[in-house]
Amino acid sequence: MHSKDMPEEMEEPMEDVSNEDESSESMDESTEGENVNESHEEIKSNVYLPGQALQEGEELIVDKSAYRLLHHAQSGAPCLSFDVIPDDLGNSRESYPLSMYIVAGTQAAKTHVNNLLVMKMSNLHSNKQHSEDSESESSDSEDEDEEHEPMMSVASIKHQGCINRVRCTKLGGIILAASWSELGRVNIWNLQEQLNAVESSSLLAAYRNKCDKVSASIKPLYTFKGHLSEGFGLDWSCTESGTLASGDCKGNIHIWRLDNSGASWHVDQRSYNSHAPHSVEDLQWSPNEKNVLASCSVDKSIKIWDTRVSPQNACMLTASGTHTSDINVISWNPKESQFMVSGGDDGLLCIWDLRQFGSNSTSPVATFKQHTAPVTTVEWHPTEATVFASGGADDQIAQWDLSVEADNTEELQDSVLAKLPPQLLFIHQGQSDIKELHWHPQCPGTMISTAHSGFNVFRTISV
Repeated sequence: MHSKDMPEEMEEPMEDVSNEDESSESMDESTEGENVNESHEEIKSNVYLPGQALQEGEELIVDKSAYRLLHHAQSGAPCLSFDVIPDDLGNSRESYPLSMYIVAGTQAAKTHVNNLLVMKMSNLHSNKQHSEDSESESSDSEDEDEEHEPMMSVASIKHQGCINRVRCTKLGGIILAASWSELGRVNIWNLQEQLNAVESSSLLAAYRNKCDKVSASIKPLYTFKGHLSEGFGLDWSCTESGTLASGDCKGNIHIWRLDNSGASWHVDQRSYNSHAPHSVEDLQWSPNEKNVLASCSVDKSIKIWDTRVSPQNACMLTASGTHTSDINVISWNPKESQFMVSGGDDGLLCIWDLRQFGSNSTSPVATFKQHTAPVTTVEWHPTEATVFASGGADDQIAQWDLSVEADNTEELQDSVLAKLPPQLLFIHQGQSDIKELHWHPQCPGTMISTAHSGFNVFRTISV
């Protein structure tokens, strides 16, 4: 899971990084393969489905007409978890070029060289704009290319241990991030200084000079060392500011709440441990009930907790028996809160109706087996109740719409697409070992994903 070395903070045009020992950030327009292949001997494109064997002379190329936006970025050591930072640039923004902010955590080979990265991606032009400009004849074509060059600014915080998961929240106008360290600690960080630094090259240089001084190392606001092992489960409540849940690989879940002063956190030393001794893989607070929490585990179950009740009696509902191996990830539908989606090592995606939890025959309302390897990430669309996305170790990101019904036309029945579930809208490829994806809540249809091979920022024509 680990790669070597870390980038320094800098601001520059985004280029591919081929040497991980170089300290630089990169981002460019991706030209890696997605859903179309092309033979060199014939000027002909065919639909490619994951798992198909390529014939001699065939290669995968991206069909840029299937994307409204497509960019690729690298950050040195891989970042296997990240979160979108809420910003003040406006909601529902679809005017290009776009800017966005994320916080990511590295997984470097050496414990002491890991960093929490605050990243600003800017000048993200749409494919349509770029293609129109590149086709126009102009003596200033090189200058125009530079104007369309996507940019990335990065301010880092030294972090002890690889970062298993990172999640951010906005509290009193300040952006905070929680990070799960492989050393068994959960840290909370104030990201305001780093967000200020990525706004200009001069501020970034001053920040870098400050961080070069050993005495100026940035410390977390709070650190909890009460977990019995490292973990992955981590989620901020969206209904109760400053409330956090963290779960570890021994099956223990701890609830954090701001103390009366509003300056620190009280962590309940009593753990919610019905999953024990199996690892808690993911946590999700209810989108509309502040005392309700969901968890999934290596024990192949999903549990719903009432955090007002003592831990030994807090597990209200349990669903199990469908996934045949570890449940890695869950996502709670933010618009229709009775629904949840889960993804597991078995490659299954399961859609659950929480109103059926706890019955003797709890089963998902739908299952999909598109992924051919463990599902590592899943998330509902922030505003479209029937749309979600999933990604996995099979190097696929799939976009789904549960409202789509089967098209039984004869033409479709005879095509290769007939093998796919009708709810599958789009398959995005080109990344290696996908770990996490998020919809950008303020940029409709725009997704960000991270993998061992770097970041993708894209919007398809399907969503």
